[in-house]
Amino acid sequence: MTINALPRRCALATLISLATLGNTTQAAENTGPNSGNKASPMEEIVVNGGFTTNARLDTATGLGLTLQETPQSVSVMTYQRIADQNLRSLTDVVNNAPGISAKGLDSSRQRFAARGFAIDNYQIDGVPMAWSSGGDAGETQSDMSLYERIEVVRGATGLLTGAGNPSASINLVRKHADSRDLTATTRFHAGRWDTYGAMADVGGGLTGSGSVRGRIVASYEDAGSFRDLAGDETTVFYGVVEADITDSTLIRLGASHQDNDPTASTWGGLPTWHSDGSRTDWDRSTTIGTEWSSWASTVENQYLDLIHTFANGWTAKVNVNRNVNEADLLLVYLFGTVDQTTGLGLGASPYNAHTERDQISYSAQLTGAYNLFEREHEFTLGAIDSSQDFDSSTRARTNVAPVGSFFDWDGSYPQPTWGASSTAVDTTIDQTGYYAATRLSLTDDLKIILGSRVADWEQRGASYGAAVNYGDSGVVVPYAGVLYDVTDNHRVYASYTEIFKPQAEQDATLNYLDPIVGESREVGLKSRFFNDALHTTVAYFIALQDNLAQTAGPVVQLPNGDTFQPYRAAEGAESKGFEIEVVGRIADGWDISLSYTDFEVEDANGQEVNTDQPHEMLKLYSTYRFRDALDRLTVAGGLSWEGSSYTDTVNGATGEPERLVQDDYTLVSLMARYDLTDNLSAQLNVDNLLDEEYYNQIGFYSQLEYGEPRNFTVSMNYQF
Repeated sequence: MTINALPRRCALATLISLATLGNTTQAAENTGPNSGNKASPMEEIVVNGGFTTNARLDTATGLGLTLQETPQSVSVMTYQRIADQNLRSLTDVVNNAPGISAKGLDSSRQRFAARGFAIDNYQIDGVPMAWSSGGDAGETQSDMSLYERIEVVRGATGLLTGAGNPSASINLVRKHADSRDLTATTRFHAGRWDTYGAMADVGGGLTGSGSVRGRIVASYEDAGSFRDLAGDETTVFYGVVEADITDSTLIRLGASHQDNDPTASTWGGLPTWHSDGSRTDWDRSTTIGTEWSSWASTVENQYLDLIHTFANGWTAKVNVNRNVNEADLLLVYLFGTVDQTTGLGLGASPYNAHTERDQISYSAQLTGAYNLFEREHEFTLGAIDSSQDFDSSTRARTNVAPVGSFFDWDGSYPQPTWGASSTAVDTTIDQTGYYAATRLSLTDDLKIILGSRVADWEQRGASYGAAVNYGDSGVVVPYAGVLYDVTDNHRVYASYTEIFKPQAEQDATLNYLDPIVGESREVGLKSRFFNDALHTTVAYFIALQDNLAQTAGPVVQLPNGDTFQPYRAAEGAESKGFEIEVVGRIADGWDISLSYTDFEVEDANGQEVNTDQPHEMLKLYSTYRFRDALDRLTVAGGLSWEGSSYTDTVNGATGEPERLVQDDYTLVSLMARYDLTDNLSAQLNVDNLLDEEYYNQIGFYSQLEYGEPRNFTVSMNYQF
C-alpha cells in the first residue's frame, strides 16, 4: 500500500538547480492545434511552448496580464500538455496540475482542494460558474476536448469570482473559431478495461475572406472501469461561430452538450471495518454498485461574446452565458460493518432523485490603457450579474431488500419500489458584482495593482422543508499587488487578496453572521530563462478563513415554540506554506513541468484541519523529442508524489477513536509518440506504471475509495 517517500532534499535540490540555469537562446514554439493563420486582429496570438504560454489571463485581475505579470501563483495546463498526458477529464487535469489535488467521493464525484481548502470557484472563459458540492452534476467530469487550456490561480480570487474559499480558481478556456484556414484534428483511442473512443475537431473559414469562421468538436467514449460491473458512456458536442462584423468588432456564438451515462455507479465508498473492529482489505475491483445504479448527468452551455476594440485601443466585452447541469440519480448507499466470517452486517439505503441547476450570467468589461504623469497604465472596469436556480426532487422507497452477505455481492441487488416524486430543494442564488482594477507603472521596474469588488449575494427558497433566506450585500473585496523587476529576468512580487462566503447561521439576536472571510497573502519570485521559454516561481503564502460559525451556548426555545441554536463568529483556519514551480523548455526539444507544494493548516486552537487532503505534493512531467535519425519519436515520463494524509474518526464497530491513514505514495506515468507521417502519429500512455495500490479517499463518511490501478491507452492522431 505504501511506497517510500521521495527524499525531500533531493526534490528541492532538483528544483533549485533548474531554477538557476543560465540563459540561452531558445524560442518558444507554437504547438497548438490551430496555430496557422489567426482570425482577428483583436484576438491575441497565443503561443504555447509545449508547456508554457504567452496568453493574457483575466482569471485573477481582469487586466489581461501574462503569467509573469500576475502577482499570484498561476499555472496553465496547455493544449500540448493535455494531449501529451492523455488528460481526458477535468479531474485528470487537477491530478496533474501544480498545487491542487483531487479526491474521489465515489465513482462520479471528486473534491478539489488547494492550500488546505476546498475549491469552489471555477470559470469558463473567465465567467464564474455554479459549482455543486463535489461536482455531483458532472462538473468534475468535464471533457477536455472542449477546451484549449486550463488556468489555475491559487489563493483567493474574490475580485472576479465573488464568494468562495481562499483556495484556487480554475478557468476553463474554450476552443474558439480562431483560424481562417481549414484545420482538423482527429483521434481514436483504445485502452484497458475495454475502453474505446474517438474525437474530431474541425474548424476554418466559412466565407472566402475568413471573416466568418466556425469550429465543431465531437467526442465519444465507451469506457470500462477497474470496478466490477462499472462503465461510462460519454458523448460531447460543441460548436462555435465567430464573425468579424467590422475590423474592430467580433461576435462569437457557441454551444456545447456533454452527456455522461455511467453504469453500476457507486454512492460513497467501501466498508472500512469488520464487525469485530478490524480493518477490511478489499480487492480494488470490489464495488457497491448494482446492475441498475447510475449517476447520469448532462451539462449544457450556450454563450454569446461581443468584443469591440475602440480607436484608442480600449476593448469592451459583453458576455451572456447559460449553463444547465442535470443529474438523474439511481443509487444505493451501503452502511455498517461486515462480519469477517459470514459477510453479513451491512444495511442499504437506496436513493432516487433528479437535480437541475440552471445558471444564467450577464457580464460586461471595459479594459484599456491610460496616461498619467507621463506614464502608461492599465485599467479595467466590469460588472457581472448571475442567477442560479437549483431544484431537486426525490422519490420515496418501499420494499428495501436486505443486503445479505457482502462477500456474495454481484450487483444483482433488487431495486426497491419507488413512490411519487416530491420536491426536496428549490432555491435561487442571485449574485451581483461590480469591480475595478488598475495597474500603475510607477517606474519601468515597479508596478502596483489595486482593485476592489462590491458584491451582493442572496439565497432564497426551501431545502428539505426548511425556509432558506440569507445573504450579504455591499461586501467590499479588496485586491492589491506589487511587482518589482530586480533584473530583466527576475521579478519579485507581493499580493493581498480576499474572498467571502455567506453563511446561514444566526446569533442570539437572530441576526445572520457576517460572511466567512477568506484572505490570501503571498510573496514570491518569478523568473524567466532561455528567452522566455522557461518560467520559475517560488512563492510563500498565508491563507486564512475567518468568521467561521461556532455554537454559542445551549439551544434556546423561541416564543413560537421552535428551538434555535445560536452561533458566534470565531477565528477559522490558517494555512501557511510555500510552492515552487518550474515549467517550460530547458533544451531543444525538452519540456518540463516540475512543482513542489508544502503547507500546514491549523485552526485557532493550533489543531490540524482538513487532514484528508495532502499537504505535500511533488509533481513532475517531462517530454523529450529526439533529433536526427529519431526525430519522429517523442518520449515522456512523470511522477506524482503525495505526502501522507489522515482522517480522525470513530471505529464503526467498537465506538473507539481511530485514525485512518493513507501513507505517502508515488504514481509513475510514461508516454511514447511516433510521427508516422507529418500529419499522423501513434501514441502510448501508461498511468500508474508501478501499479501502486492506494486510497483515493479516506475521509468521506469514514469509507474507503481505491485509486485506479495500472492503466494504458493507445491512440492514433491525425492533424492538418
